[in-house]
Amino acid sequence: MQKKNAVTSNQRMRQYALAIALAMASAESSRAVGFLLPNQDPEAIGRGDAFAATADNPSAIYYNPAGITQLPGMQVSLGVYAISAYSSYTATNGATAHTDPFPQFVPQVYATYGLKNLPLFFGLGVYAPYGLGISWGQDPQFSSMAQKGSLTYLTANPVVAWKVNKMLSVAVGGTVNYGDASFQNTLPTAEFPPGYYFKFSGQAFAPGYTAGILFQPLPRWSFGINYHSGTVMRFDGKVDQTFPFFPTSIYSSAKIDFPQTIVGGISFRPTPKWNLEFDLNWTQWSKLSQISINPSPYESMIPGPETVTLNFKNSFIYDFGVTRQLGKGYYASVGYIYSENSSPDGNFNPLIPDADLNLGNFGFGHKGKRIDWAVAYQFAYNGGRHVTTDSNDLADGTYKTFNNAVNASVTLKF
Repeated sequence: MQKKNAVTSNQRMRQYALAIALAMASAESSRAVGFLLPNQDPEAIGRGDAFAATADNPSAIYYNPAGITQLPGMQVSLGVYAISAYSSYTATNGATAHTDPFPQFVPQVYATYGLKNLPLFFGLGVYAPYGLGISWGQDPQFSSMAQKGSLTYLTANPVVAWKVNKMLSVAVGGTVNYGDASFQNTLPTAEFPPGYYFKFSGQAFAPGYTAGILFQPLPRWSFGINYHSGTVMRFDGKVDQTFPFFPTSIYSSAKIDFPQTIVGGISFRPTPKWNLEFDLNWTQWSKLSQISINPSPYESMIPGPETVTLNFKNSFIYDFGVTRQLGKGYYASVGYIYSENSSPDGNFNPLIPDADLNLGNFGFGHKGKRIDWAVAYQFAYNGGRHVTTDSNDLADGTYKTFNNAVNASVTLKF
């Protein structure tokens, strides 16, 4: 009997660990679109992340690396993105739960350098394109499938850009990506006594690349294209299960396909004081159709790899922003973002309470001879997404989202 229970518990752990990719990569980011975190600079955030066709500060390394050809000499930007992410849940049976809106901080570092006698520019960015975390507390109705998870995903991104002529710039870069993820939940009390839960933790590395084009045929018009490749990460780690008096660990790995993204932008400057831009961001979430987990070859109690179906769908983000120059180097921006949902109802997981989101953005800053600074505020809202899943009615119900975020940076020019 004990052997049968042991095998059952290991099988159950595998089933839940399969959700890691999403669950721990969950990161309740301030966007829908899976767990993408595209907010990488306050000047860009203030204008609704519509920045691919402007890209005139060091964060261009992320938004469009071809834009660094607009930056003479050496410039270094340091920033931090702070977000309080909140979701609430009301079940069809009236049960409620909500996430802990604890503040989370994401660093951003960019450095650029332009050669004096050649049209070549170099940059290095360190940022987090995915991540953050979520906690539904200890006893939500769906605690057996979702309790808490976190993901740290850091990218180092060196780039080189070439100013082909006065109108055209192109750029390419490589990325080195590091992931650290954890996920914890309880197991059904019908099968296991209270206090029985498991936790997965794992780390991964993966390479990738980026590219960008900036084209300005007329002083008033600018066009930009930015590309981030997908990455395949294998999180090597272990599952720790805590059964009263019988803790065990099982080594395993989970493979996650992070999607590629393409952003196109159009900027129009009717006068030197105004800049209006629209960007369209496409993310290939369909690449994350399923997740596989493989046990250690030395772990005889777990036979063979297993998979879980996610059926994520490709989705768009629509960015629009306006910047007004106020004089003496000061400027103000406003922006609006509409972000499409990527997770279908049938495979919905509460650790990624994905939904169509409306985002408002406001920014203010100053550009000086040696120092630039900027601050931005962003909120994200969804009034309610009703979900009916295919396999676990404990997660059925209505999910609401309201997130608040602040970003600040300072840029030094040498």
